[in-house]
Amino acid sequence: MTPIIMRQLWSVVETAQAKLLLQLDDASLVQWLVKQTETQVLLDSNETDYLCHYIQSRLALIRDIAHERQCS
Repeated sequence: MTPIIMRQLWSVVETAQAKLLLQLDDASLVQWLVKQTETQVLLDSNETDYLCHYIQSRLALIRDIAHERQCS
């Protein structure tokens, strides 16, 4: 995964509504984040697969970030 894709993903996480990130189940959250990232960066199928796996491995962190923002 390129640094551009990674930056875009985390930008999506930071700008998304915390409530949405916390409400979606794991599969829906992964899909939503991939779609939002794809609106900014063109991904080929390998990058999309890698991004899905990367997001799945970071779901706890993403939810922790959303929870912290919601409580602030």
